[in-house]
Amino acid sequence: MSTLAILGGTPVRTAPMVTSGKRFDETELHELKEALEQQTLFYWFGEKVKTFRKQFAELYGMKHCHMVSSGTAALHVATASIGIGPGDEVITTPITDQGTIVAIVAQGGVPVFADLDPHVYAITAETIAPCITPKTKAIIVVHLAGSPADLDPILALAKQHGLRVIEDCAQSYLCRYKGRLAGTMGDIGCFSMNDFKHISAGDAGIVITNDDVLSERAGLYLDKGYRRDGSGRRPEILAANYRPSELHGAVAIAQLRKLPRICERRNALGDRLTAGIQGTPGIHPHKVLEGCASSYWFYLGRMDPKVLGVSRDDFVKAVAAEGVPVTPGYIQRMVYEYPVLTEHHAYDTCSYPWDGIYGRAIPYGPGMCPVAETIEATSWRAPITEFMTEQDVDDIVAAVRKVASHYAAAAAR
Repeated sequence: MSTLAILGGTPVRTAPMVTSGKRFDETELHELKEALEQQTLFYWFGEKVKTFRKQFAELYGMKHCHMVSSGTAALHVATASIGIGPGDEVITTPITDQGTIVAIVAQGGVPVFADLDPHVYAITAETIAPCITPKTKAIIVVHLAGSPADLDPILALAKQHGLRVIEDCAQSYLCRYKGRLAGTMGDIGCFSMNDFKHISAGDAGIVITNDDVLSERAGLYLDKGYRRDGSGRRPEILAANYRPSELHGAVAIAQLRKLPRICERRNALGDRLTAGIQGTPGIHPHKVLEGCASSYWFYLGRMDPKVLGVSRDDFVKAVAAEGVPVTPGYIQRMVYEYPVLTEHHAYDTCSYPWDGIYGRAIPYGPGMCPVAETIEATSWRAPITEFMTEQDVDDIVAAVRKVASHYAAAAAR
């Protein structure tokens, strides 16, 4: 067994790993030129946003698609469209972006957190069920890091209790659950097109649904309540301005053409990493459910401190010293540990919606979801992008196996 680089040995890799590259090219420039030549950038007067909506709906096999200004906006439009209001409880995951929470609280809803599957990193029907109360109105399922949650049991549970299901697919374009695309199985699917996702329009989001009523409501909630059907009816609801511009639509059209290739490549590389580290002592690969496919926004593996006899942070330092870009964890702490929740301080002048008048004063803080906290404390993250090579992945595999085998052998002595 070779000496670890962190102990003075030769690293697995000495050349920097290239994980990014040229995402935008003449394809986007062509679409942008056409958008500008329209002499309007308003989404309802131009053709770019309309074209993107049609193409994305066709790709996902859905009746309706709306484009909005961000992934957070998509989630807010979704919670508004399904009727979340003051005091309504929405069950979701503690490992997610704050945008998921904003979408709930902005409607006066109360976030409730279910624990996670230890290797799929998503809420499950078993963890959701104890969280359901008479105030529960919906579930937001986050398909984390490109991989699908186990959705069929969740949908069955939701149907049993009359709950709406929103799928947060911000990190999971073209990921498949038993042959079906994530985002197409719940009431509404939401996506992000910020600069860090599989495809980007700078900042934009997407809402898809097969429900005619929810689609109509989504169209109102993204556009200040205005009806663009020529009826002349004035706004009947209070809604934000989440409209995209034709510039967003133009870039999105070009990016959408690249999406299948991007996801196919990421799937191949992520699965290659899993195959390479499978069976390594003290290492748990990023699990993708049987019959499903991940598009790997990133790769989130776990290590077992008891087997390896070392902390997660020391393990990651040793792997990184081998010349591969591995980092500790994902969000560092659960969203229910954020002050906005622990202090019930979404609004400056009151504790709404946790005021006991509208919603429960839930005591957020450490310990709420022990499995999720263990995931964050023992996970390591590796990049998976369409710009990487098989050799890049093989070097990550070699570094993880080298470090894990060293520590496991030492711990067993």
